[in-house]
This record gives sequence, C-alpha cells and structure tokens, in this order.
Amino acid sequence: MSSIMFSSNNNENGKRKILLCGGGNAIHVLTSYIGSRTDCDVAIFSTFPGEANRIRDAIPDEGIHCVNDLGEEKYGKPVQVSDKADDVVPGSDVIILAIPSFTHKLYLKAVAPFVQPGVIIGAMPGEGGFDLCARYVLGSDFVDQSNLFALETLPWACRIVEYGKRVEVLGTKKEIDVGISDGKNNSAKSVLDLLQQLIGPLPILKPACNFLAVTLMNINSVWHPTISYAFYRNWDGQPFDEPPLFYYGAEEFTGEKLAKVSDEVLSIRTKIQEKYPDLDLSSLHHVREWMLTSYGDDIGDKSSIHTMLKTNKGYRGLTHPTREIRADDGTRKFMPNFQYRYFTEDVPMGLCVTRGIAELAGVPTPNIDDVIMWCQGVMNKEYLVDGKFVGHDIPSTCSPQAYGFVDLDDFLRANKYISP
Repeated sequence: MSSIMFSSNNNENGKRKILLCGGGNAIHVLTSYIGSRTDCDVAIFSTFPGEANRIRDAIPDEGIHCVNDLGEEKYGKPVQVSDKADDVVPGSDVIILAIPSFTHKLYLKAVAPFVQPGVIIGAMPGEGGFDLCARYVLGSDFVDQSNLFALETLPWACRIVEYGKRVEVLGTKKEIDVGISDGKNNSAKSVLDLLQQLIGPLPILKPACNFLAVTLMNINSVWHPTISYAFYRNWDGQPFDEPPLFYYGAEEFTGEKLAKVSDEVLSIRTKIQEKYPDLDLSSLHHVREWMLTSYGDDIGDKSSIHTMLKTNKGYRGLTHPTREIRADDGTRKFMPNFQYRYFTEDVPMGLCVTRGIAELAGVPTPNIDDVIMWCQGVMNKEYLVDGKFVGHDIPSTCSPQAYGFVDLDDFLRANKYISP
C-alpha cells in the first residue's frame, strides 16, 4: 500500500482525515476501501434523520466488508460517525460528498463553518454543476484557494447487501474523468494522485479539461431519465409481477434515443466552442464512447448502444426502481417509483442543467425536451413550457438559470470557465 502524500496538516496520530458525507451504497464502499488503509482515518457525516446512528450501530468490529468484481475483499471502519458537523468536520483534510446532488447545498452549508480555505472537497459524482453550487455556498474566494473535484460518475456500480455491514461492487469502471481545480496547498495533479490511491488502481482517473465538461458529460442525467422514458413511454399503467430489468430490458428504441440525446449534448459543446475556441471541452464524449471506455471487455456485444446495455456484466440484474403493492388477490405486484433518484436527482440536477446550458447557448434540443417533458409529467413538475426552459420549478434545479444566469458569456466568466 503506497502512502498518501499531499500538503495538509496531519492529525495527532499522523494520519490524514477523510470525511465521507452520506450513508448510501458509495459511502459503504468508500468506508471499506479507505478505512482499510493504515495512513487514513475515515469519518462519516450524515444529516439524514437517524442514519448516523443506524450505520454506527450496525458496523461490526472488523468494519464494513466489501467484495468487488476484481476478486478483492476489504474491511474498513470509520473512527467517527455523526449527524453533527462540529463533531466530524474539523481537521478534515479531504471531504467527499457521495450523496444525491440535490443535497450538495445542504451539506456544503453544514460543513462551511468548520473548514478552512485550502481543503480538498468534491463530489462522487459531480452531477448538477457541483462547482456552481460550491461557489454559491462557500464563496468564490474560498473555492479559488481550495481544491474542488468532481467525478463524472461513480467509480463502481455497487449495492448494499446488509446495511452497515456488507456491500458489493458489481462492476468497477475501467476509466472515468474527474475535474479538479488547483488550490493554494495542492496542485490538481497531486489531488488526482490522492483520489486514485483512495479508490484503488481501477478505475483509472483521467483529468477532465474543466468542470463544465464534467457537468455536460454527466452520464446519469442521460442514462437514467432517457432509459426510463423509453421503457415507460407506452406503459399501460398495469403493475408488474416483478421489477423489470433496467439495462437488460432496454429496447432498440432506447439505444437510438440515447444516441440522439448524446448528439444534442455534443451540439452544445460545438456551439460553445465556436464562440470560445480556447475553451477546452475535449473530455466530453458521446455515450457510445463513454460505454466502451468505462466498461471495455465487460461488454459482450459492442455493435450498438442497445446491445452494449444488454450485455454489460456490470449492469446484470439491475432493475427499474419500483414500489411494492398488493393486488386484490393478495399477490405481490410492483409499480414504478417515479420519486426515485433517477427522477428526483437526475432530472433537476442533471438533465435540466444540460438543458439550461443549451438555452444559454441557443442550441435546440428536441430529444432532450422529449425526455424532460415526459419526466416532468410523471414527477408533477414543470421545467419546460412550450419548448422554453421557463417552468415554475426551475429554481429547484441546479441549472444556470437557478443561479440567476441568463447570458452565456456571464455564466462562463463568473464560473472561471473562461478568463474574466
């Protein structure tokens, strides 16, 4: 195990303190991975009611057990678990938010009084313009002195087997991009090296050109809403006998729609770069290329997006989010859960962010609009009205418009994507 080297204050025991925010699947994996290191102390901070007590009481003496698809087993245990920021935030060298993006603002506000400029702080994944939210909550001066990072997606497909005790990594991605800013204490390169050591040799972390590219490359905001739209667009409203397969249940139409949505994201890139040719967005790729890079030989049939969805080992067995009901005869049935994070997170904090940037850039997005219109219907929200991004629920998104931006140039300059 190589030792982590970066500029920071050691804790009293000579270890580095890594604070994990949240309590879900990714936090379990991170606790196991990082907690197994001898040069780090891991703490967990959760504001969700009762979650800190629940995970603290569940963790056995040997720590959380993780088995991954690479044949590895790890055990890691936190030194602290709390729902109070003043218990766990002070002294943190690195803060990782592995939480739904609609809670980023809540957690950033909670940690803000107890961190100093120069901290390393970021999100896995950095959905919904994490840097925009950080500048809004922490202030531009704080952000410019610190290292922000944002992964384009989680390093793994993972799921909790037994809460607080066991977690399984179903698929480790092969390569993902991460946006990182330079700070007053650490270079972006040193932070990249640090993150690589924390998650292990795979996936290989590659530096994204900037946070705007990470925001637009947000795979969850393309994947989850579009696959859901494609599956349910002609649904007859009848319950299912069992939760339907999410990726393996995709149709050819699904692959075609994903391609068209991704084409529109790349059109946003093209339009912005036409106006700002020095702005590097080269790490923004089509979903087809992302799949091949992220999963490689885990995909059995690479001939189309449709076949890649249905033959990716990392997606095996994953189902649409559902809620269980009882039929009149007492048998178990399943209805779609349109309040799951595939909707409540990936639409307002993901696809709407992309749509908001498209609005600023003047890029038409009929396929993205199709998906948003269907999603806002099942979510009882309003983002699009007559093809315009002006719905009354815009303020609840993480789009540029929610932060008051109505001009592309102002948006790019204020967030340091181009020179002020």
